[in-house]
Amino acid sequence: MASEQPPALPNRQIPFSKAFKQFICQDWAPYPSEPPAVLPGARAAAGHRSRLSQRFPGELLIIPAGGLKTRSNDTDYRFRPHSAFTWLTGLGTGREPGAVLVMEPAPGGHEATLYFHPRVPRTDPEFYADPRYGEMWVGQRESLSEMSALAQLRTADIAELPAALRSMASQTTTRMLRETDPGLAERLDGWRGRAEQADAEFVVALSELRLVKDAFEIEQLRQACRATAVGFAAVARELPNAVANGRGERWVEGIFGLHAIHQGNAVGYDTIAAAGDHANTLHWIRNDGDLRPGELLLLDAGVELDSLFTADVTRTLPINGRFSPAQRRVYEAVLAAQQAGMAAARPGVPFSAVHEAAITVIAQYLTDWGLLPVSVESALGPEGGQHRRWMVHGTSHHLGLDVHDCAQARRANYREGTLAEGMVITVEPGLYFKSTDLLVPPELRGIGVRIEDDIVITADGHEILSDQLPREPDAVEAWLADLMGPGRDD
Repeated sequence: MASEQPPALPNRQIPFSKAFKQFICQDWAPYPSEPPAVLPGARAAAGHRSRLSQRFPGELLIIPAGGLKTRSNDTDYRFRPHSAFTWLTGLGTGREPGAVLVMEPAPGGHEATLYFHPRVPRTDPEFYADPRYGEMWVGQRESLSEMSALAQLRTADIAELPAALRSMASQTTTRMLRETDPGLAERLDGWRGRAEQADAEFVVALSELRLVKDAFEIEQLRQACRATAVGFAAVARELPNAVANGRGERWVEGIFGLHAIHQGNAVGYDTIAAAGDHANTLHWIRNDGDLRPGELLLLDAGVELDSLFTADVTRTLPINGRFSPAQRRVYEAVLAAQQAGMAAARPGVPFSAVHEAAITVIAQYLTDWGLLPVSVESALGPEGGQHRRWMVHGTSHHLGLDVHDCAQARRANYREGTLAEGMVITVEPGLYFKSTDLLVPPELRGIGVRIEDDIVITADGHEILSDQLPREPDAVEAWLADLMGPGRDD
């Protein structure tokens, strides 16, 4: 189990006197007697456990949340549980580092128990002395009964887990999400024997079961997109300040991050706030450059809700509010590619069809501009690929609890799979003309454009979940004019 001990802190530990130990335990108000409200995702999580149970009948299944990770010396990163754990419990927002969900075979399926570190009485030294679990340090934690009410799960003290697993694992086939808790995995191997193949199959299954989203998941992603649109609008209003204050990319990242933690748990991934030529570095997360009027800002960002579902949206914005002719030329090509990709997205078509539709448009534009040394057909053929000089990435990926969701699914069910109703994917073509690219006309050098939206596959096509933000260039300019107000630097 995730039982990593905090490092010794000889220079921070202050001895507790006997008088203090007696005094600190006295005269505290009782804990609330009313049970907490059920978590919004608890009902959906029960359905997810049922699906997992059907996939592995008669087997013992172990899904740890993961533990705290050291950021620096004696400080930890904010805790985020493994996405599979959240999917199966409904727990998010940093609750219960070290918790483990155990699904024990039972008649008709499985009996699930959440093992975690419950709140201790205020007479316990942990209350005031433990910087990882103590109420004085990290706030009031749940009791066993409170956690049971929250998650609608049977609960048990994490201290009971080793004995329980030792007994169960020696009697039945056992699978574990071992990547989240190597220490527990090692102990488990001693009780059941090594089972790397079984555990690897378990990881794949946990990923593939999440490919199709239920109604709760889709609504969470819709809400994440709405929250993300609020963050984008806040950035647009702040563009003049981002220009004026220097290091404008950091200003943009900060403004979006403020709205992300206000509306949700955090950003779903490191924000890309790439101005000018930085937009041509696909994963530009340094975000230390200036914003200059006349250039573009590529903003790739998403809000992660308290449920841990995240949006993933990109808009490319003219910093002074208006596209130049060259910028508009590139932007319109990318928009046409995105529209083609979206048009291809419907149930029953290959997942790859979205990329193929978008990249065909990209290749045609590159040919029309005289940039491709071969025909569109040759470039798109198995021996070609020259167009990828200006769009090296794919057009789509699955989206959910992870920004690149279901990544451990088998290729046959992902890249080579078929789109189905309930899948949520991105559509994000781009064109990237580096300032150092001598094959590109001077007026296009330094221009990078990506447009990304999140869509859910529906029975008759798709729904754009992130449709709150404009895409057409005229609409983008009108939106910016409304948010930035008068006095823009043209």
